Amino acid sequence: MDQLELFELPNPCIGVCESNQRGYCKGCLRSREERFNWHLKPAAERARILKLLAQRRARLQQKANAGSQPEPQPGSLDLF
Repeated sequence: MDQLELFELPNPCIGVCESNQRGYCKGCLRSREERFNWHLKPAAERARILKLLAQRRARLQQKANAGSQPEPQPGSLDLF
């Protein structure tokens, strides 16, 4: 039995509708299939997609943080 949702699950669209090289929207990180008929998808499917989006955002943030870390200088000790 499906859990009763007390609140409507939000549409993650932020109005930046452009696909990246992998086919994900640059604004909301959904695939074309995930974007298609969002309002008609069952709540369980929308919840699954929202979890996937959180994982994608976390991976992008990790990549961004890794790219902004300064390279250690030769001969220096990187203790932190």
